[in-house]
Amino acid sequence: MPKVGMEPVRRKALVDAALRVIGDHGSLAVTMSDIARQAGVSPALAHHYFGSKEQLLIETIRSLLRQLRRDTVAALKAARTPRERLSAVIRVSFHADQFAPETIAAWLAFYAEAQRSEETRRFLVIYARRLRSNLLADLKALLPADAAERVAEGAAAMIDGLYIRRSLKSAPIGIEASIALTEDYVNALLAGASPSPTGEGKTTFAPSKDK
Repeated sequence: MPKVGMEPVRRKALVDAALRVIGDHGSLAVTMSDIARQAGVSPALAHHYFGSKEQLLIETIRSLLRQLRRDTVAALKAARTPRERLSAVIRVSFHADQFAPETIAAWLAFYAEAQRSEETRRFLVIYARRLRSNLLADLKALLPADAAERVAEGAAAMIDGLYIRRSLKSAPIGIEASIALTEDYVNALLAGASPSPTGEGKTTFAPSKDK
C-alpha cells in the first residue's frame, strides 16, 4: 500500500516523468510502464494514482498550464506599466522551464493529439485564450481595440511559431533571441501607430506610404 502522505509526491513524480518520457519519444506513443519506470515506481502504482495513461496525460497538460499561469501572475505583479506587462507576458512565454527541449516536445505532441482528442484540444484552446487575453489586456491601453486585437494575434502567433522553430534542433533559436524577435514585432507596430484623428488620445496604425 502507498504510504500516507505520499500521494502528492508520487503524482508529481509521475507527471514529471510523463513530461520527460513524452519529450524523449517526441510523441504520446508511450506506455504507463515507460512512465512508471522513469518515475521509479511500479506500473501498478501509476495506475493506482491515475487510473489510465490518458488520465495521466491530461494531468500533465494541466500541470504545464498551472505552472505557466503561476509564472505569468507573478511576472505581471512585478510589472508597473502596460508596456512592462506586455514584456512580462512575452518573457514568461519563453521561460527556461517552458522552453526546455522536453517541454517543447511535449507541447508539440499534445498539439498533434488535439487533432484526435477533444479533451486535449480543449486544454490547448484554454492556453491560447489565456495568452491572447494577457497580451490584449495591456495592448488595449496602448492601441485602439481593433489594432490591439491584430497585434495580440500576431504576437501570440510569433510565440507559438518560435516554439516550433525551437523544436528544429538543426536551427535552434535561444530564449533571448526569441524574446527579442517578439519584442521587435510589438515595438515596430507600436511605433507605427499615429494619433487618432478623433483627437481622443487613442492611436491608430498610420497608412503605408507605398499606397
